[in-house]
Amino acid sequence: MVFAAPNEALARAEGVLDNDPSPLHASVAHQVIGIWQRDFGDIRLALAHLRRARGFAVRAESPDQEADVLSALGVALIHAGRTRQGLAEMERGVGRGSAHTRARVLFRRAYAQWVLGQHRQALDDVRRAIPAFRQADDVIWTARSLTLRATVHLALGAVDRADADFTAAEALWDTTGQEHDKADAVESRGLAAFRAGDIPVALRLLDEAEERYAKLGTPTFMLNIRRCEVLMAAGLAPEALAEADAAIAVLDGIGGQSTRKAELLLAAARAARRAGDAHTAIARADMAVRLFAGQRRTWWETHARLVLIEARVAAGRSSGRLVADAAAVADRLASFGAPAAPEAALLAGRIALTLGWREDAERHLTVAARSRRSGPPLARMTGWAAQALRARAAGSGRGVLEACRRGLDVLDDHRMTLGASELRARATEQGAELAALAQQASLDSGSPRRLLVWSERWRATALSAPPTRPPADPVLQGSLTAFREIAARAGAARMEGRPISVLDREQRRLEREIRSRTLHMRGDSPGDGGRFDLGRLLDRLGGDVRLAELAVLDGRVQVLLCGQGRVRRFEAGLLAAAEREAEHVQAALRRLAHPGAEGRLPVVEAMGRRLEELLLGPAAAQLGNGPVVVVPPGRLHRVPWALLPSLRDRVLSVSPSASSWLRARETEPPAGGRHVLVRGPGLATGGAEVPELAGRYGGSVVLEHEDARVARVLEELDGAALAHIASHGDFRVDSPLFSSLRMADGPLIVHDFERLDRSPYRIILSCCDTARFASVGADELLGLVTALLPLGTAGVVACSAPVNDAAVVPLMLALHKGLSAGLSLAEALRDARAAMPGDAPHQATGWAFSAFGAA
Repeated sequence: MVFAAPNEALARAEGVLDNDPSPLHASVAHQVIGIWQRDFGDIRLALAHLRRARGFAVRAESPDQEADVLSALGVALIHAGRTRQGLAEMERGVGRGSAHTRARVLFRRAYAQWVLGQHRQALDDVRRAIPAFRQADDVIWTARSLTLRATVHLALGAVDRADADFTAAEALWDTTGQEHDKADAVESRGLAAFRAGDIPVALRLLDEAEERYAKLGTPTFMLNIRRCEVLMAAGLAPEALAEADAAIAVLDGIGGQSTRKAELLLAAARAARRAGDAHTAIARADMAVRLFAGQRRTWWETHARLVLIEARVAAGRSSGRLVADAAAVADRLASFGAPAAPEAALLAGRIALTLGWREDAERHLTVAARSRRSGPPLARMTGWAAQALRARAAGSGRGVLEACRRGLDVLDDHRMTLGASELRARATEQGAELAALAQQASLDSGSPRRLLVWSERWRATALSAPPTRPPADPVLQGSLTAFREIAARAGAARMEGRPISVLDREQRRLEREIRSRTLHMRGDSPGDGGRFDLGRLLDRLGGDVRLAELAVLDGRVQVLLCGQGRVRRFEAGLLAAAEREAEHVQAALRRLAHPGAEGRLPVVEAMGRRLEELLLGPAAAQLGNGPVVVVPPGRLHRVPWALLPSLRDRVLSVSPSASSWLRARETEPPAGGRHVLVRGPGLATGGAEVPELAGRYGGSVVLEHEDARVARVLEELDGAALAHIASHGDFRVDSPLFSSLRMADGPLIVHDFERLDRSPYRIILSCCDTARFASVGADELLGLVTALLPLGTAGVVACSAPVNDAAVVPLMLALHKGLSAGLSLAEALRDARAAMPGDAPHQATGWAFSAFGAA
């Protein structure tokens, strides 16, 4: 019962002890309390109760009960870090009791051996136990044994065998009332899905298991560890680190299992390393190594040593000792049959390369490269990374490019199994090294065309195909509606100066629920349908248009200037310097938005000149006289490109990638030409341009006041030819897909836009911060604009900085005047800027708006 209804079992056991039980019943009651404390509470109390249970079993002269208690005590001792004592107690238990009891002891010993990382021994014991349980027709213990065997298979990388055992166990669990065991089975299936490379299903199953555990009121430390693994693979390492650290705090608070603490420390170390926090990773990994060593858990200790070495290398350390340590870890992991062995070999090879030890590097990289042919996607990626490094060390540029191509193809296939745009974007981080190696090899080859192709290969890939549309999920729809209502109430309370802590907590809870359900979506797109076609791009650019793609290699900006049928390369400044200057410009534009800042105009214009030198360098003089398309890396998304002198008076558009611009250029406008004008609440100007635009566009759909509700706005936006939205914009740095536009009934968020069948062909967002993005993954962007581009929008006008509300109105009216005359968005925006007064607020407002895409 302790694994069917744990808290009820605990209460009943305590009730038995209150009623002067017999020695046998007292032993069972203390055993139940001990198991409950062992798995869900204080390990010290667990040991005390299990020792008392052992004493009562001896007094009851019951060999079966004594053997059962000894095995449970052995598991508790191992979880307390007393491995030698725990194994000794189990050995005593094996020699007592009937065949059925001996099978339970063997099961518990197999579980303990799995905890210790002794997987071969665990398989031997559980294989001996299963026939005895089946012969006794013991469904519960047979199902437990199959679940354990499957879990051990997963640790050894045998995913198919694990899946077969999980399927058989699940069929048995369905015939029982073992609710905690059932939750554990769901959790284990989530781990299996992850090992098979299916992150959305893994997240869904782990969330389902958490809900089951919550109903039982039991802690979920093993679930925390497993979810950390999945979150890291999904590119969500900071979240994994926060979850691991929070679980450690809870475990310490209840005096829980030492073994679980060590595993959580290892998870935290891995997450910190993935998140770029090398010093935290070193601290957590070092603690994990010491705990595992004290617990005599060599398998786990070796994995922790691997993370410790990785973190030290990330912190800038490199030595022959580290090569030897990494090689020793690789050998030991290989002897265990651990899937992480190629990672360790790759690490040893990398360190050897930095030291110039070519022969050692070749030996280790050759071992790591063997994993490229089979296994889950990320394991194959490890192999292709090793192969690319081998080719670079051998001086084979062609070999580098081939390995990078094959490795990124593997990751591409994996990425498209993800339905959520956030996961697709973040997953690209796994391919950043391969993309960088390929770009460097292309640069070394002296071919600007090849460098452009490889710059495009792993840039803004999340925009290459529409995200999977959220399913017709009533729970998700209900959560979105509730979120909108709570957010609107919180906004009103904030404006009135009333407390919002309760509303804020509820809003955050709903955000977590919405995000969780969207991350469960599996991809339904086969891929981007083909690679970047440079010839097609050059044809579309024609003779007048120039496309300047900015690639970053070794921290320096390389400008790839396309046009007139050719690609030329120019070297500009340092990326870090350009980022600093762009931040200064943003601060200056904020000041210019307010009256009285006229004296700052020359300073801001000088900043524009410095930015041009850093970002375009000599390419600025080669732009010709026609339109220019700028394709910046994700880290430069906040640059107000119209401020640069060589771009200020041009027809200028910005695109996340050349491929994205090409798709936008070839997007056909919808039939019918419907115009939609939306005016949200609370604007300082009241969205003053909207009534005048309504008169200009006869027959347009105007949504304002109570008509400007999210559901109605989405309905009208779907498939429109032109949409203009005057509304407060809110960019969420912490959660970019909850960036929003304020409507009458609450925020219209990015998740809402992703429900459109086809977003408007052209859309104008006349509010602050609508062109802000979060830079994630290798070179990806998440925000309002990037949600629209894959859904059929060919062009967007949006703003990257706070602006003067009053100055926005004439800019928008001038912009629409140009559109009415048949100009493109970029042409109309150029003319609108030129028509603005020369004072600081109007000039700053013009610079802050950009045209994205190609409409």
